[in-house]
Amino acid sequence: MTQAGAPYGPVLPAALYGHPVHPGAGYGPPVTGPVPAPHPWRAPAAHTHPHPFALPPGGHPAAHPGMGWQPPAPPWTQPPGRPSRRGGASVLLGSASAAAIALVALAASILIVATTPQEEPQPTGVDLSAHYDDRLRARPNQVEVDVVDHPLYDVAMPAPVDCDVPELDMDSDESWEEFASVSGECLNRLWEPVFEDLGVSVELPEFAVTRTSPDPPDASPEDGYTLAYYESDLSRVTVVLPNVRHLGALLPPDEREEVWLALMGHEYGHHVQYATGILGVAHGMTWKAENEQAELEALRRTELQAECMAGVGLRGITGADEGALLTANEHFNGGGDLDTHGTAGNRALWLERGWSQETVEGCNTYGAATDQVA
Repeated sequence: MTQAGAPYGPVLPAALYGHPVHPGAGYGPPVTGPVPAPHPWRAPAAHTHPHPFALPPGGHPAAHPGMGWQPPAPPWTQPPGRPSRRGGASVLLGSASAAAIALVALAASILIVATTPQEEPQPTGVDLSAHYDDRLRARPNQVEVDVVDHPLYDVAMPAPVDCDVPELDMDSDESWEEFASVSGECLNRLWEPVFEDLGVSVELPEFAVTRTSPDPPDASPEDGYTLAYYESDLSRVTVVLPNVRHLGALLPPDEREEVWLALMGHEYGHHVQYATGILGVAHGMTWKAENEQAELEALRRTELQAECMAGVGLRGITGADEGALLTANEHFNGGGDLDTHGTAGNRALWLERGWSQETVEGCNTYGAATDQVA
């Protein structure tokens, strides 16, 4: 995703979304941080969507015992130099005859084997050739996704789920891992019926934390800092610990949970967009934009839709506690305007729409008027 203040160029060739907050602007959700190659900006990981804020692996053999009588040795010996007329020649003749007979038998067997015709195998079973269809060789038609008139918008907003979010210790990595995992699983349960209604089979995302920020070492507050990011190729949402701790220090302790739930809901919104094909079309819209103004508007429509889905998630996890909405909007969307995520007023508007509307049509930012995605 493009960074606040970054020069105009292609945005989001793969999948990179996040959230920034500018100094004095409160926490807002524009994306900063790196983006995937071949994008000129550095990507935090392959196919990712970061969520930044802008302050915010010898001899004769003897008879054997028991063999019975043996013939005695002859009483005479053979004179030297005279070959026996018995035995030797007859033995040789016998051997030669036997060998010849064996060879003839062998040749006959070979001849029989070589000349006996082999029986051809008989086909069995069912002939399937009649069922072949040349059309099966054709490539399937490409699925067309209309981001303005998408079946997603006809689905009812998911009903709240029971979610026992653990108390968060801001200084504990293990506590953050538990918080991200539990709230993420609640979001999985919340959105799963929507995927089922659409007949969408998609891998549900995992949730992780990292101690390493994907932002450049020389990033300034104006560039923004990544709070969390979504990686579509890994189906994973990752929270950036150093940056959420930075922002968390600026929030009242008893109001942080709503902000982090809205953050998780926003990143999950990008997963919903990916699962339904909307995110791929959104990337194309930014690539095909004729100028920077059109590119940023396409990007804002994508981010504000994720913000609306953050409202869906916040309501689904908190049990429709309106106080959670007000707190999240105050700290999540208060302050200044952001080129990539829209004005503070529009960010608050779309979060509230995700909270209050009866169908996902309420999050159709692609069909909204330009002034609502400014």
